[in-house]
Amino acid sequence: MATTSTASTGTPVKLRRALTLWDLILYGVVVIQPTAPMPAFGMVSEKAQGHVVTAILIAMFAMLFTAISYGRMARAYPSAGSAFTYVGQEIHPALGYVTGWGMVMDYLLNPLICTILCAQLALNSAPGVPYIAWAIFFAGLFTGLNLFGIRTSARINDALAIGMGVVIAIFFIVAAHYVFRHSHGESGFLWHPFYDPNTFHLKSVLGGTSLAVLTYIGFDGISTLSEEAKNPKRDIRLATVLICLIIGLLAACEVYAAQLIWPVSRPYPDIPTAFVHVAGLAGGAWLFQLLNGTLLVATIGSGMGSQLGAARLLYAMGRSNAIPKSFFGVLEPVRRTPRNNVLFAGVLALCGALTITFERGVELLNYGALIAFMGVNLAALTRYYLRAPHKKLHNLLAPLCGFFVCLLLWWNLNVYAKIAGTIWMFAGLTYGALRTGWFHGELINFDFDSPSGA
Repeated sequence: MATTSTASTGTPVKLRRALTLWDLILYGVVVIQPTAPMPAFGMVSEKAQGHVVTAILIAMFAMLFTAISYGRMARAYPSAGSAFTYVGQEIHPALGYVTGWGMVMDYLLNPLICTILCAQLALNSAPGVPYIAWAIFFAGLFTGLNLFGIRTSARINDALAIGMGVVIAIFFIVAAHYVFRHSHGESGFLWHPFYDPNTFHLKSVLGGTSLAVLTYIGFDGISTLSEEAKNPKRDIRLATVLICLIIGLLAACEVYAAQLIWPVSRPYPDIPTAFVHVAGLAGGAWLFQLLNGTLLVATIGSGMGSQLGAARLLYAMGRSNAIPKSFFGVLEPVRRTPRNNVLFAGVLALCGALTITFERGVELLNYGALIAFMGVNLAALTRYYLRAPHKKLHNLLAPLCGFFVCLLLWWNLNVYAKIAGTIWMFAGLTYGALRTGWFHGELINFDFDSPSGA
């Protein structure tokens, strides 16, 4: 939707174009957070048999191609900023609906896994309180803050990102001190996080890579700032790619240090908070509590933001008549917030936190995310190659590589995730088919400005 208002003179007032390339990159780093690889570290390490660095880098490769596609589509639809919009307009509304349905799974599961992780982190500091109490507390906290429209300011977010960066720097110093003062008899010890011939199996690494995608979730948020960027045609795509690259390299360094500290053969006390236990091994109780607290604060911010993001996506799809408009497409009249959707997301997060594990939640989230990423790559391929008057090779190769790498990662998700995700997608397709007489009627009312020139 074009974000404009009308002044008293009747002249449309548009958002001010003030964001530079550096502003966009900083925004992306704050959104994804410097601690991004820490929640997934334990389960990726188990799945990939210690090759977390390799998994992070392969996932970065996939996300870089997808970032190019997101940047190009954001340039074509500067005010829409949605994967289901890109696919629905460039390919077919029914496929746009499928992409949107996959995004709904992604968005709804994000606050769920944040609730689980917050409860697990709180247990590390207050083990006497039962997990169920912490889960209820954090699900209620996210829901209550979003219902009352409480937001953290940009300055607070920047300060938190800087604080996380300081804690990560401390971790690197302590990790280096720990590694170099302990003898390691194995040859090639420093290379084993990338490749250990004793434990390397391609299928296991690809399975771990499918989970490592969680590290990059949120990079597409840059596309929503197209109307505020000084040079959106260049900077949105460039910033999206650079953010994936920066986060990927930082994440690779973090997990590399962690893998050098914690032997692959040693089981983690708790998978969701494995990275915190690695910090405790390297630096003792003080670093354990410091990193645990930092990760808890970061996850609370992510939980609030992801629940509001889920509520906004449900509102956008409800307003577009893709899902029941009477419930999902309405705003609370006083605070102008999608109250029904916030409550819906909060109840789902609590129920999920009490019934499924963190690992299962991440697998299902990545199922939906990878569906959306594949859709965006196909939309970019359609617009910039299949429909382009001049066929350029890079317009074919970049989205095609992005699509097939995401497809490979999707295929290597856990069987449970594929079965549960397929049931979710089938339910969405059935609902859409019944609403439209087997897709003979209009499925989604796309309401936005016409696309700009490419």
